[in-house]
Amino acid sequence: MYNKINSSVLDKLNEILNKENVFLDADNLEKYGQDETEDFVFKPEVVLKPISVEQISAIMKLANEFRIPVTARGSGTGLSGGALPIHGGIIISMEKFSNILNIDERNLQATVEPGVINYVFQEEVKKLGLFYPPDPASWGSCSLGGNVAHSSGGPKAVKYGTTRDYVLNIEMVLPNGDIIWTGANTLKYSTGYNLTHLMVGSEGTLGIITKIVFRLIPLPKHDLLMLVPFTSAEKACEAVGATFRAGIVPSAMEFMERDAIDWSIKYAGEVNFEIKPEWQALLLIEVDGNNLDVLFNDCETISNIMTEHGCDDILMADSAEQKASLWKIRRKVGEAVKSNSVYKEEDTVVPRAELPVLLKGVKTIGEKYGFKSVCYGHAGDGNLHVNIIKGNLSDEVWENELPKGITEIFELCKSLGGTISGEHGIGLVQKDYMSIIFPEYHIQLMKNIKLLFDPNLILNPGKMVF
Repeated sequence: MYNKINSSVLDKLNEILNKENVFLDADNLEKYGQDETEDFVFKPEVVLKPISVEQISAIMKLANEFRIPVTARGSGTGLSGGALPIHGGIIISMEKFSNILNIDERNLQATVEPGVINYVFQEEVKKLGLFYPPDPASWGSCSLGGNVAHSSGGPKAVKYGTTRDYVLNIEMVLPNGDIIWTGANTLKYSTGYNLTHLMVGSEGTLGIITKIVFRLIPLPKHDLLMLVPFTSAEKACEAVGATFRAGIVPSAMEFMERDAIDWSIKYAGEVNFEIKPEWQALLLIEVDGNNLDVLFNDCETISNIMTEHGCDDILMADSAEQKASLWKIRRKVGEAVKSNSVYKEEDTVVPRAELPVLLKGVKTIGEKYGFKSVCYGHAGDGNLHVNIIKGNLSDEVWENELPKGITEIFELCKSLGGTISGEHGIGLVQKDYMSIIFPEYHIQLMKNIKLLFDPNLILNPGKMVF
């Protein structure tokens, strides 16, 4: 279906980019052939590092003419295989698109290139008293283009929403090389089909993002952080829904079960508080705003709810250092799991009140199929990351039996009104499970959209629906 890169095509790529931005060496092909998805490696034939939208346009025109697959890549932190070049071809690394082009304080907007690191962007807007809330666990290394491609979330999503809620406009290169803006730099948009929202979460299958216009909000002046321990993981989950029913909307509400806590602390280093043996789960709860009295009242209400659900003594972070230490435990869980074992991470999400049922179901399914899971995630919006650990499972069970268990987990999600990915995307590893959620005609509709944008199927092939 696809053509290899011959000497003529390579000569043209060298003309477009200059040779210093064209990489054929084994080390680069290995590096850019993998991300954070399990242990997969798919080597491209060449890695390109363009510096302008015009160069990307020229690359795409060439690739489309010769039917060469192209995969755009951010910083390689993806967990669904969305940036893996499974058909070889060209990797376009966006790492040199790393400029914050403009921060418009008058209109609370910013225009950035896709290679900007999330944390770097957040820190820059904070200097101006502004706030960009989406903060994935990998915020210190993930790029904004990748965040848009997957509509990434993070702890703050429970109050502030995901990446999708902050994208106003996108400059993108289509598979045929055309350059378009998807919308307008306005808060309202009702001018034809909304291509901006279509691009957000499209995982690099419809176009290559080259500029993003984000909306910003004023930075809250204060935040308070509570660590709430439970002797029952299910009771911790039940307390989540009760908090919202009481009228409190935390700025973050994170869940970690016991193994996630232990593994993260072992990986990230010592903590300055005692982890009691009887604790089976922790909730990390943050509230933010501009009035400290209101925030303390919210914390008192939350404390009463937690106590009603059987929590142990609540720890209130009393310094910036302690807040950072607590957040470090949560943000390092994924890396800790990866360092311990071969694993598969499922990004399940259900309505938040169904979280206890989901957690119990995951454990029951694990017992049925003989696998252990380490669970944590964004409890406030019902997003449970289920890390399935290979441990002592045989390769045969891992390859042939485990998918049956994953299928049952996803079927449980659907039955609870949820779905199979909240923020990690479909990519490669979840593609075969799409039929659990969608009927064939729905999937065919998505395929038709893909074909309209990319009739030769050259852009990030083998992902999502094709």
